[in-house]
Amino acid sequence: MTGLSNFFKLAKKLSEATWISKRRHRLWYLFAAVSDLISRMANSTLRTDGRSANQLRPIRFQNHIAPHATGSTLVEWGNTRVICGVTVEEIIPRWMKEQKVPGGWLTAEYSMLPYSTLDRKPRDVTKGKLDGRSSEIQRLIGRSIRAALDLQKVGERTVWVDCDVLQADGGTRTAAITGAFVALSLAMRKLMEEKKIKETPILSPVAAVSMGIVEGQPMLDLCYTEDVSASVDMNLVMNAAGEFIELQGSGEEATFSESQLADLLALGKSGIKELLAAQQKALKG
Repeated sequence: MTGLSNFFKLAKKLSEATWISKRRHRLWYLFAAVSDLISRMANSTLRTDGRSANQLRPIRFQNHIAPHATGSTLVEWGNTRVICGVTVEEIIPRWMKEQKVPGGWLTAEYSMLPYSTLDRKPRDVTKGKLDGRSSEIQRLIGRSIRAALDLQKVGERTVWVDCDVLQADGGTRTAAITGAFVALSLAMRKLMEEKKIKETPILSPVAAVSMGIVEGQPMLDLCYTEDVSASVDMNLVMNAAGEFIELQGSGEEATFSESQLADLLALGKSGIKELLAAQQKALKG
């Protein structure tokens, strides 16, 4: 930008010269406008996949992907692929019976298939236990989707949400949550059609998205290469009422300011609105 800077300095001097005194204001406004345009282009950093900082990756839902599930969808979010299936069982957990808790329950399970990553990921069963990351993510999915459901209206049933990652390119947990709500809605619709419940137990649509700071630039919906290089990583879960369900954020050997947090939240909220609209479109199709 040094050459451009020198160009604008020269243009200013020329505009102030007496031999173009009648046109100097017009010329200076023109140069100022060009300068502003170049500055805006420099600040709107294009990412490796060509997106702008505030742009989501393309998202698509393929519903009824698992015919034996009560409700299911395959969410394709950029290069991330997650199958979300919901199965409803006519039982409740023992602890609910013992404590005489009315209504039903919802629980979630999350896994990454061995071929979902560049290097084969061993199945948890071969290690004899669920890894810490998967355990944390499935608890997050459960909390998020329970916030979308009136468990009293579900009745004495257990709603199982299973999210299996076919291909991982960043944002698998947010894709799982966003897809799980679509699968849940399809499942509750089926229960109503079968007259097992009288009214929908859905409280409010729920979606999730990631944000982060990469090379000093706040960005929405990080892919894998951005995620691993981010100095700040954040996940946002919200409902259609504009209420927060969960906000996860941390600096990766870095800190972030209150203004950066505000920038990230603004990006996240705009992304959530787009995702909620995509969910509704998928459920109408």
